[in-house]
Amino acid sequence: MGEIGIRDRLEPFFNRLPAVKGPVGHVHLRNKLLWTLGILILYLALTNIPLFGLHPESRDLFAMYRTIMAGTSGSLMLLGIGPIVTASIVLQLFVGADIIKLDLSEPRDQAIFQGMQKALVFVMIVLTTLPQIMGGYLLPDLDLASRLGISPSVVTTIIFIQVCIGGVLILFMDEIITKWGIGSGVGLFIVAGVSQALVVGIFSWKIDAFTQLPVGLIPKWYQIFTTMGASQLLTGGGLMFLLLRGGILALFGTLLIFAIVVYAESTRIEIPLAHSAVRGARGRFPVKLIYASVLPIILIMALIANIQMIGMLLWNSRLPVIGHSPLIGAYEGSTAISGIMYYLAPIHDPTELIPGIAMHLPWQIALRIIVYLIIMILGSIVFAIFWIETTGMGPRDVAEQIQRSGLQIPGFRQNIASIERVMKRYIPKITIIGGAVMGALVVLASFTGTIGQAGGTGLLLTVSIVYEMYERLASEQMMEMHPVLRRFLGEE
Repeated sequence: MGEIGIRDRLEPFFNRLPAVKGPVGHVHLRNKLLWTLGILILYLALTNIPLFGLHPESRDLFAMYRTIMAGTSGSLMLLGIGPIVTASIVLQLFVGADIIKLDLSEPRDQAIFQGMQKALVFVMIVLTTLPQIMGGYLLPDLDLASRLGISPSVVTTIIFIQVCIGGVLILFMDEIITKWGIGSGVGLFIVAGVSQALVVGIFSWKIDAFTQLPVGLIPKWYQIFTTMGASQLLTGGGLMFLLLRGGILALFGTLLIFAIVVYAESTRIEIPLAHSAVRGARGRFPVKLIYASVLPIILIMALIANIQMIGMLLWNSRLPVIGHSPLIGAYEGSTAISGIMYYLAPIHDPTELIPGIAMHLPWQIALRIIVYLIIMILGSIVFAIFWIETTGMGPRDVAEQIQRSGLQIPGFRQNIASIERVMKRYIPKITIIGGAVMGALVVLASFTGTIGQAGGTGLLLTVSIVYEMYERLASEQMMEMHPVLRRFLGEE
């Protein structure tokens, strides 16, 4: 009774939360494309609006995770998708562990879950912004405060409000894409950020302060081959320079990741279906190798980013016993260089694996690789399982969807239990295998590196998201040509 009472008391609160009104009927593909394009343009515009009153020397707490968190440092989109993903992590863990008891196959419990998630996003926006303000990462511009004749604390408050507004805008833009567009805003924003990084990494003439070469791959190669002789390039040091600093390994890694992800996305088991009322009408239900999509990877990387954020805040805290404990670890900028946080940090670049460059002992690097591999594979499997259970992709939910569509599996009775038994043979196993494959691919992508600052994980996510958007577009186009399919697939 107590649990039911809590639900009854929370449900009206969740219903009053601001929300984007969903479409009443079918949304034409053309309109979905327009909504998606419009939100993408708005997002890119907001990433170029700087925070008023922010000091130029402010630091980005998520600098190493921008390809996952999206957003842009110092802009209105500073938080990116971080609060949305963090809220999803917390709820999935609570629901998956039965701390919050919800039956997500029930429409009412689904609505409560979505309401909880939205309310938690608002909380996470504040909890993610406050540490950056109080920890000295987002600094007020003292000269501006002096010119305006206001206190620096007022400027700090203005920065806090702007960052929170940006976080709320991201939430509602994601909701618009989910209800009116194609795919999800989270995926779209990641693709936008990584694509921008890839373009810069291929064509930019900006000089890298470390290598004194252009950032872009094409300008870099042009300068290398026009200023260095063949005898210099063909030596051992020259070949190593071309491999690491010249971008050859990054180019190879980019192409390798692209090919592997496309192959993995196209690998599937197809379960035959037949329509019970239309003789000869047959179809297939595909269970893809990457059945849980790329969201588990986003969730595990966001979890790692939040752990690293806590480590950085502790390192920069005024509590010397806690903040500068050698067990927790030390930081240079936003990079962990020792302690537990070093071993929990993801690998962003292949140079981190070379003892002479990484400034770590071989056994430390080997241990970090092992820990990273375990975290990514096990974390991806766990979040993949939670994801299919909380998004209606489990065997029971799929069986109900097939049953509502009037379809059945040939050779089996036309009831939910029979269909569910067949789905249980494939979906749980494919989910675990797919999660492990995605986790291993992330590690492989980190070892090879990529063009620009996209990062191996960011590129992997981008290729997978774009491939899924392509499949979604093909499905939407097919349903526009044959409206009866919408009833079969439960879209109406």
